[in-house]
Amino acid sequence: MAVPGRRTDARRRAALAAAAALPVLLLPACTAGGGGPVPTQVATAARSATPLSAGDWTTYHRDPARTGVAPGAAPVRSLTRAWSAALDGAVYGQPLVVGARVLAATENNTLYGLDAASGAVLWSTHLGPPATAAELPCGNIDPLGITGTPVYDPSSGLVYAVAELSGGRHELAGLDAATGAVVVRREVEPPKGDPLAHQQRAALTLLDGRVVVAFGGLFGDCGTYVGSVLAVPATGAGPILSYAVPTAREGGIWAAGGPVVDGGRLLVSVGNGAETSGTNQGSDSVLALALPSSLPSSLTTSLPPSPSPSLTTSLPPSPSPSTELVRTDFFAPSSWQQDNADDLDLGSLSPVRVGRFVLAVGKRGTGYVLDAAHFGGVGGELSQAALCPAYGGAAVTGSTVYLPCQDQLLQVTVGDDGRLGTGWRLPLRGAGSPVVGGGAVWVLDYGQGRLYALDPADGRVLEQTAVGPVPHFAAPVLTGGRVLVGTMAGVTAFGTD
Repeated sequence: MAVPGRRTDARRRAALAAAAALPVLLLPACTAGGGGPVPTQVATAARSATPLSAGDWTTYHRDPARTGVAPGAAPVRSLTRAWSAALDGAVYGQPLVVGARVLAATENNTLYGLDAASGAVLWSTHLGPPATAAELPCGNIDPLGITGTPVYDPSSGLVYAVAELSGGRHELAGLDAATGAVVVRREVEPPKGDPLAHQQRAALTLLDGRVVVAFGGLFGDCGTYVGSVLAVPATGAGPILSYAVPTAREGGIWAAGGPVVDGGRLLVSVGNGAETSGTNQGSDSVLALALPSSLPSSLTTSLPPSPSPSLTTSLPPSPSPSTELVRTDFFAPSSWQQDNADDLDLGSLSPVRVGRFVLAVGKRGTGYVLDAAHFGGVGGELSQAALCPAYGGAAVTGSTVYLPCQDQLLQVTVGDDGRLGTGWRLPLRGAGSPVVGGGAVWVLDYGQGRLYALDPADGRVLEQTAVGPVPHFAAPVLTGGRVLVGTMAGVTAFGTD
């Protein structure tokens, strides 16, 4: 699961900010809704839009809906290693592609701009020392720096990432993707619980001029963490909107796929919470969240009530309503109490939109089909079926879903009636998050360090190659006749013809 954050002296952040190549505005330190001081470094002027090309990959699974589909990818013929870039740490997030550059972030808190053709380093920017295992109450990533997949904003030319810094602090940085210069920098801490017990593993995304950041806990579920989502102004200035799962503890939002943009709302899956009896307050669930500005005024009168005081007496007070993301829909399985007790929650896989449905699958291995227009609350699924424990991010094309399971890749279909069907499966030691393109389904077996290209019709292996050690839930990237893979040592590119 996830990693930490503790606030320290703002002067250290200001010293790092001074290294940026572009003009910045330093603001006095004070708090803003959603946690963290007002930014020490913000964009001072609008930047020109950067046109995107067909081969660009600007966010996790290529698009804000996290479909994982690359429609213009070259057909697979053979796999040959094109280049390997040895970087200063493991690359847990998907590399991004913007024009002729590959953007990658490491657990040493360094962002790189690489030449897409050769892998040569064009620029690198170090954001500060990462947290170490000795500083954290638990966890399984050491050092712990940038874990969540960054996101690129074509309207500004900035790439955003969240760095875990020594001492357990979390900072959002926006860098010029062409030069690596730091343009935006702002502390982003979860609004509830101990920042040191939180990890930012979920992929970032963009929504209405804001960078969306989700938090879960460290591997081992130690300490007082509370899952949350922050929506930070992309300029770095202004209040942070936030939502914290209304549970006394846990409820992490940690799936590697991160929040899914579904129209004007965000879909997130939530892990196990503290409650094992009574009323479900939002753990072991799928939630829809929206910006307050996007809601009709009539909707706010029908929102779910706040949690009971007994659940919040030991937590810091919530931000004022004007700084909160709004929960507009909710689903939890009828088994949520046992799921919470046994750590069999829905938080391990990001939900996916499939036509007029939403599919959610978690550690229990049960797939739940929801009506996208109304999730139905506890036990509100349209259908359910035993599938497999799933982790990371699925790929979706039409009514077909490729599901990354603990020990296999599974093809699943969602019928017009909302019923689930299963197709082929490929046994693996650990299925990474799949993507689709070039007439193939691509998946990494992170247990064996191998990359597979599969026939979408029957799962037959078309091509495969050794990659070497890769992080859990690793996902390939398809672009310009190349397959890019983040590894424990950097980035490797394979040619597909």
